[in-house]
Amino acid sequence: MARARSVHFDGNRESILRAAAALFAAQGYPGTSMNDLARACGISKPLLYHYVDDKYQLLLELTEGHVSRLEALVAEVSALELSPHDTLRQMIARFVQEYALARHDHGVLTQDVKFLSPTDRDRVLGIERQVVAAFAQAIARVRPQLGASVLDKPLTMLLFGMINWMFTWLRPDGPLTHEQMAPIVADLFLGGLGAVQEPATRDGEDRERRLQVPAVMVLR
Repeated sequence: MARARSVHFDGNRESILRAAAALFAAQGYPGTSMNDLARACGISKPLLYHYVDDKYQLLLELTEGHVSRLEALVAEVSALELSPHDTLRQMIARFVQEYALARHDHGVLTQDVKFLSPTDRDRVLGIERQVVAAFAQAIARVRPQLGASVLDKPLTMLLFGMINWMFTWLRPDGPLTHEQMAPIVADLFLGGLGAVQEPATRDGEDRERRLQVPAVMVLR
């Protein structure tokens, strides 16, 4: 007889997914075992298998779940029927905020999607391509002349270059938050360096600290 699900099943399973995302992001999918995950969750390995079938299932749910949430964000912004400029700004803001909450998920997508089966990988990357295409269309609406040129896709990838890798250097406990960085990204992309406005910073931080460049930016 199958073991009955407790009222806490969904919450416990989500905690396992979060732990898996952190482990995969830190040490890679191949370098993480179910024993590692059980220890990180503080449960036995048999109990872990009550919640998940195997490590692959976790990888698939993390990667597909992440790109599906991004796809949903694009749909939400589109439904607002904003002006082209405001649409692009809102998309940038939503994505930066999502990455703040899902930095491990994005790391897993970036480094471990190659370990999915061809069918699963094609499906996940297909959703990702749709998201990129939506950004390219948003950029083309801001600059209609780019829609018929070869620049809409390269500009989109330059924008994603700013957003996608923010998780590698923007520290959660650092002087700037993702919320503060979102309009900076939009200003820089839409108006250049001269359009960037210095944000209000967290209480108690001086200008010297705000202007320090994180060491990881230098080393990477």
